[in-house]
Order: sequence, then C-alpha cells, then structure tokens
Amino acid sequence: MRILVTGGAGFIGSHLCERLLRDGHDVVCLDNFFTGSKDNIRHLLDDHRFELVRHDVTEPILLEVDRIYNLACPASPIHYQYNPVKTIKTSVLGAVHMLGLAKRVRARLLQASTSEVYGDPLQHPQTESYWGNVNPIGIRSCYDEGKRVAETLMMDYHRQNGVDVRIVRIFNTFGPRMAENDGRVVSNFILQALRGEDLTVYGDGSQTRSFCYVDDLVEGLIRMMDTDGFTGPVNLGNVAEHSIGEFAERIVALTGSRSRIVFRPLPPDDPTQRQPDISLAAARLGWRPVVDLDTGLRRTVEYFAGRLGRRRG
Repeated sequence: MRILVTGGAGFIGSHLCERLLRDGHDVVCLDNFFTGSKDNIRHLLDDHRFELVRHDVTEPILLEVDRIYNLACPASPIHYQYNPVKTIKTSVLGAVHMLGLAKRVRARLLQASTSEVYGDPLQHPQTESYWGNVNPIGIRSCYDEGKRVAETLMMDYHRQNGVDVRIVRIFNTFGPRMAENDGRVVSNFILQALRGEDLTVYGDGSQTRSFCYVDDLVEGLIRMMDTDGFTGPVNLGNVAEHSIGEFAERIVALTGSRSRIVFRPLPPDDPTQRQPDISLAAARLGWRPVVDLDTGLRRTVEYFAGRLGRRRG
C-alpha cells in the first residue's frame, strides 16, 4: 500500500515509517520539523519506497494514499505549551484536513490520540468508556482538549460521511529517538543520570506512570489499522505501574550514575495516576506489550549514551 504518516519524522512516527517500509509498503512521511528531526529518518532517505514531504498539517494537502496515520502534534508539555494556539490548531485543523483527504481518496485513517484525554483521572485504571476529568482552561488544555476534539471529529466524519477511522489512545511511550529537550520523564532522567546531574522529580514522586516501549506501541498501531470493523477508541500502553520516585531510582541504578534525586514543585494539572486498561486491545487486536521495562530502558540508555558520546567526540 501507499501509506501517509503525518509527524513521520518524530519519535514514534519514525519508528512507524521504518516498520511500514520493512513490511513492504510505500511510505510518505509528512512533517514540518517543529519537534520531528531529519536525523530520525535520515537512514530511510535512500529507500526508493520512502518519500519525505515538508508540510504543516494545519494547511490542506492533496495526496493519493491508501492509508493515513495521523501522528502530527507536539506531545510533550514543554513543546505543546511553547505555542499553545499552534498546538490546538495542529490537533483540530490537522484532523479536519486529514479527514477531508481520507474522505476524498477513500483512505483508512488512524488517529493517534492520547491518554491525556482522561485528564487527571478519577477512574483507575482507565478504560475506554471513561469520559475523563479534564480542565478545559488549564495550561495543558491546548493538548488535552485538542486531542479530544480530534476524536470528536473522527467519529462525526465516520457517522456523517462514512470515513473509515481508527482511534488509538497512546499512553507513555519511550525508546530510542526520543527528543532530548522534550521534558519527558524517561529522557530527562536518563540524560541527567548520564551527565551526572541531579534527577529532578516534580512533586513528592508518588505520582504514577506506565511506560510502553516504542516497538510494542508500533505493533499495536499497525494491528489497529489492519483490523476491520473496529473504530475504537482503544488504549495502547503498558499496564505495569511505577511511581516516579521509584522510576528515578531505577534509572540511577541502571546507568551506574552517582546522581542525586531532588524534588521540585508539581506543575499544574499534572495527573497523579496513569495506567491503561488494555483488555479491549487484548480482546480485539490480540495485542499486549512484550518488551519488559529494563530491556527497553537499556536500549534507550544506549541510544542517548551514543548521542552524548558522538557530541563529545
């Protein structure tokens, strides 16, 4: 097939492009490089089945494709709060334009939504039937509400125009090619440990997250796209829950660092718990994560250590 991946030069998008090429597809990678990087897809540029298009999804585009993975949007608080108006435009206008394209060429469209649609959840773990607890006017709202509106658009285009859509709610994902400056807990902790800096924990460290390795996540995205008659939404993430304090200690031990763990005030609207219920993904997609946390972390540490080593060299 000919497959479009918006945000294809980003962390998850680049791994998805790589996998789709390996599976024999032609891939159009679309990115404006706000948070994506050419370094992430440089090794794919010589593949005749790979095409790179520099474009912003807030503007319409006409392409002939069979399937669309819509991953375009800043996904870390530092990046999406840098220009919150642009962030919500990317989610909403990007969804409108990709849905219009899918409608025109009759392509199947997968929307990369987020666990942030659940906000600071009052239900734990979070199931797809939970409507969420989201602050509509907070500093995270540009991302949270933008993704919620994108889900609304997906279902309205599906019901009104028959567009073939899929909605996936992605929980914390990590692995090689994470951006160094995105402020996410995995990349932050690993880089601080490798540099011998203090590991900064926001709050008292009791808040929890669940971490899914990127290869597992990509497998889930592809299974969802390939499943007929199932729009979702469906949660994709790892059910193993870890406190941020315990996670910081794990990173220090794994890297052999002498870094200290220090505590800073918790940012506004930071969720206290995040854990997916993936029973629907298991039942409908036959999907569960298979890469354990330490294996994934070792691969991620090796990636960042390599980058730091090349920079010093």
